Amino acid sequence: MSDATSLPESSPKPKGAAAGAPKSDQDITVVHLMRHGEVHNPDGVLYGRRAGYHLSELGRQMADRVAEHLADRDITYVVASPLERAQETATPVAKSHGLDLASDERLIEAANVFEGKTFGVGDGALRKPGNWKHLTNPFQPSWGEPYVEQVVRMMGALDAAKDAARGHEAVLVSHQLPIWIVRSFVEKRRLWHDPRRRQCTLASLTSFTYRGDKIVSVGYSEPARDLVPAHLLAGAKPVKGKSKAFGA
Repeated sequence: MSDATSLPESSPKPKGAAAGAPKSDQDITVVHLMRHGEVHNPDGVLYGRRAGYHLSELGRQMADRVAEHLADRDITYVVASPLERAQETATPVAKSHGLDLASDERLIEAANVFEGKTFGVGDGALRKPGNWKHLTNPFQPSWGEPYVEQVVRMMGALDAAKDAARGHEAVLVSHQLPIWIVRSFVEKRRLWHDPRRRQCTLASLTSFTYRGDKIVSVGYSEPARDLVPAHLLAGAKPVKGKSKAFGA
């Protein structure tokens, strides 16, 4: 499985093919999993699935940048997690291609027992006895939605998008952890991991290329990398008072 750092070749537009054409084992379809842009979150809350968290001004710039980056791609389907930050990130992409924006609950953020709390580097969260019961099993994990369940729902969303855009391209806007987990599954890596090592920066694209119904390659790109704060880039050292989790 390829771990490319650029987008795959644009999927060819079938000549004379009508909507709903028969499936073919040779159809090339590209499904882009996009992480949403930066969120306005001045209190540093782990917001998870909570409503009311919108893109910051910088996040909107990230969304616009990716829309510009994808403007010439053969995109025929755009869908997003129902959370505001994902919907707002997907909107410029859908508009640039004249498409309606769909929603898919399967793309939602992973559930987390620490939702609504601050949980950053140096804030003492790991030293609080009340939190220890949630930290007993990093392999499942014990503090949130099981990794296996994330794989099942995300693969379902990917397959549905592949069928909707067969022979073309689709953009799905989701969240860091579910994107990284489904990529890890496809690339046959273990699901438990060090969150600091996730290659899934804000407004990044993890692109799955299908031949027929089979994923044949995975690519990764960061069209808005120059807009991403340095402490949120993959592999960046933790900064006290700032957490990567806030922007999930």
